[in-house]
Amino acid sequence: MTAVVPIGVGFYTVPEAARLIGMEPRRIRRWLGGYSYSDRTGAHEMEPLWTPQLPQYDGHMELSFRDLIELRFVHAFTEAGVGLKAIRNCLDVAREAVNDQRPFSTRRFKTDGKTIFLESLNRITDESELLDLRKQQYAIPAVLQQAFKDLDIAEDVVSRWRPYKGKESIVIDPTRAFGQPIASASGIPTATLNDACQAEGSLRRVSYLYDVATSVVRDAQNFQTQLMAA
Repeated sequence: MTAVVPIGVGFYTVPEAARLIGMEPRRIRRWLGGYSYSDRTGAHEMEPLWTPQLPQYDGHMELSFRDLIELRFVHAFTEAGVGLKAIRNCLDVAREAVNDQRPFSTRRFKTDGKTIFLESLNRITDESELLDLRKQQYAIPAVLQQAFKDLDIAEDVVSRWRPYKGKESIVIDPTRAFGQPIASASGIPTATLNDACQAEGSLRRVSYLYDVATSVVRDAQNFQTQLMAA
């Protein structure tokens, strides 16, 4: 049986999402699949941060574009030192405020993200967790500014990601090529342009063959190199 991929929402395996974000696949599986752990107080079960938009196929987790962007925010917050419990708490508050199960990838979170994080402080009862988040609250505006600077918003949700230095030449758009990275103007996948460069040995030759500007071919090649090194 062949998996039916919904049109317009994007489609990513866990390894693909991990490479695009620059994180370990294992963390994605833990965040969205849940996990168990034990400490001195006993055994614990951690629920998924949310359920992926796409159903699992043959036991494999598949992610949508919105899932990808939400994960990118969670990763950015953890890199800034915000604990996963605090992020989980903020997600709950943000879902109520934004009325969306994937609140980080919304226009409202772009404008009110700092306020939502501060509001989530009021619901934390663990003193150590509260102290940690208070220490990190000043990093939140910088994280939001950095995370949103290469995202485009339409109809109140993130609609495109410009993943290569925020440049317009390369985009990830869930309505095009199942959300795979493409050259913006032509729609040709960056992987195709990079493979052609490897085969032809010439950026100008690939530019001529695909009718794509040399600068775009170069960006596609550099982006793919960066992606595979992640």
